[in-house]
Amino acid sequence: MMIHHGSSSRLVRRRRALLVGALVLLVPAGLAAYFIAVLGSFPGATTHPGGGVAAGIIEPRFTQPPFALDEANGYIRLGESLSPESAELPALTNLDPGLLKAVRSAARDARRAGIELGVNSGWRSEALQEWMLTQAIKDYGSESAARRFVSTPESSRHVSGEAVDIGPTDAAAWVERHGNRYGLCRIYANEPWHFELATTPGGPCPALRTDAS
Repeated sequence: MMIHHGSSSRLVRRRRALLVGALVLLVPAGLAAYFIAVLGSFPGATTHPGGGVAAGIIEPRFTQPPFALDEANGYIRLGESLSPESAELPALTNLDPGLLKAVRSAARDARRAGIELGVNSGWRSEALQEWMLTQAIKDYGSESAARRFVSTPESSRHVSGEAVDIGPTDAAAWVERHGNRYGLCRIYANEPWHFELATTPGGPCPALRTDAS
């Protein structure tokens, strides 16, 4: 049967709509929150590398911040990550020196194991953290719900330079298994990407906290 180009285009659009609907139903709220809040999605995010469906779905809820989303504020674009060896980038250089050293050591050993480790988020400015919390409140409907994933600037370990978010998934899983060799520990049960320098090298990691609240 011959399909006319117009019918074919409508079929493609219908299939895409069905796919988007399925993703909305299947993506867990916590994972969506990570893409939305932690990585700082904002209007125009669909043009970013890795922006994809999740960023497009939530785009109307977000407003451009009253400051520059740039390296000076520790901003890392959605879908991008930094090599821990990167120099002169505030998201890394403003980290606690001990934490940065541990992450770099872990990254070198992970690479030997065939895993490329990246930093999806490191140090953040107070302005960036405040804006991320504001966006998360819009998404979740209340500050108490939003703070399960995004801390206030005053309490954020990213703002103090004492936390990193590791990606991709296999790299975060590798650090969870081996990170205590370097003093790195996963902190929250609902954030498998968030690590802090929470033990002495080779020591046991503390029990997971439920969330950031």
